Amino acid sequence: THGISFRIQIGVKELLDTDVLLKLLFHLPVNYPSTVPDISVNSDQLTRAQCMDVKEKLLEQAEKHLSEPMVHDLILWVQQHLKDVIKRSASVCNEKTTLSKGTEDGIWMLLLHLDHMRAKAKYVKTLEKWASNLRLTGRLMFMGKIILILLQGDRSSIKEYLVLQKTSKVDVDSSGKKCKEKMMRVLCETEVQSQHKRFQTFEVKEYSTAEELQKEFETAGLTTLFSEFVPPLLK
Repeated sequence: THGISFRIQIGVKELLDTDVLLKLLFHLPVNYPSTVPDISVNSDQLTRAQCMDVKEKLLEQAEKHLSEPMVHDLILWVQQHLKDVIKRSASVCNEKTTLSKGTEDGIWMLLLHLDHMRAKAKYVKTLEKWASNLRLTGRLMFMGKIILILLQGDRSSIKEYLVLQKTSKVDVDSSGKKCKEKMMRVLCETEVQSQHKRFQTFEVKEYSTAEELQKEFETAGLTTLFSEFVPPLLK
């Protein structure tokens, strides 16, 4: 009565000749194929924005196949065109490829999203220590349930920070045992541009409204970064 849902995982030979693993969730409504399926796209190798771009393109293709079975065609299409979609994606913020190519020169910027902090005081202190040791500046931002980390610094330090964030026991689980951060997402990693203001310190800040948070980004010349990655988190 509600249609059917199923998940398909495919590997696409892509950037730097490594496989991009795409997890595609299709929900076929009862009147499929007269109606396009709902599609959701996830991949650890792509940013949220890139996954959204892939989803939009798949839905565009689905419209062309209305009234005929289309899932197989959509999967073939994404295998052939993923590289083009990513290239056109507004943000070149792929964590894995960005970290593995190019020079170490220049100042880089990293935007992370954390799902929660159970042991907040200890967690914050750890992040402040890492930022200080690696000479990273930026903001740890709290707004309602949203937690964002915005960092600027040498590319090698940004890389080192990511390793620490993923491998250290920074929080506690529901039973109070120390645990690693498993719910972190890299929203964007990119080189700092001339229009971006450099942060002089690393500060922990709390915002009561989305407007206050947006103003922080705008003051730093990061309006585009905010509009691309933060609104989806507010929903």
